[in-house]
Amino acid sequence: MKYLCLIYNDEKKTNALPSGEIQAVLDACEPYTDKLKRNGQLVAAERLRPTNTATTVRMDGDRMSITDGPFAETKEQLGGFLLIEAKDLDEAISIASKMPPARLGGSVEVRPVWE
Repeated sequence: MKYLCLIYNDEKKTNALPSGEIQAVLDACEPYTDKLKRNGQLVAAERLRPTNTATTVRMDGDRMSITDGPFAETKEQLGGFLLIEAKDLDEAISIASKMPPARLGGSVEVRPVWE
């Protein structure tokens, strides 16, 4: 079964960390995703640019509304995702708990994908 793991962190707190601490987490991402690839568990993974580069598009019938940034102000922002293959939710949670960005004090939302 496929699960989407959405990685959330507080951008302000993350940006305030020493650059070496952030780089250590980023450096740990590649070996971790390589391991998931070798195990046949990684479908896709991407890091997202900061929320100040986001654009929200809303449709009300035929009328389009465009807003700079994310639609909602939140304490944590979506920073990236992994689409994984796992036998069940327990395995997906185990994979999510080992994701390097989770060490920055944020969270990983694990959500099953409709198949």
